[in-house]
Amino acid sequence: MTQSPAAPDGGAPGPVDWASVLTHLEGEVVAAEQNIAHGRHEEIASWGRRTEDWVPPSSLGPLPDDLRERAARLLQHQLAVAEELVERIMQSQRQRDLAARMSYAPSRPTAAFIDRAL
Repeated sequence: MTQSPAAPDGGAPGPVDWASVLTHLEGEVVAAEQNIAHGRHEEIASWGRRTEDWVPPSSLGPLPDDLRERAARLLQHQLAVAEELVERIMQSQRQRDLAARMSYAPSRPTAAFIDRAL
């Protein structure tokens, strides 16, 4: 097996095989899901700024048949989380746009009440 540049936890390199790659990707999806659930806006925004697609290491070879179902479930989970991320990013953008319009809007007249009993 080939060595990875770094382990998912940033520690020493470990063996690279499809099972460990899927485990790492599953961990990333769960972390993204937790960021969404806890409203961690900076982390959510950082997912939206990613510009590179994931490319499997060239030394992995084809996905083994016994991992295809797991990979398919992971893909569905990734797509669901990605959809939620997009929704949160769009919601955040709408909120920023609204706040910007409100802060630069001309002053509105305030209500005045007159007590005619005086």
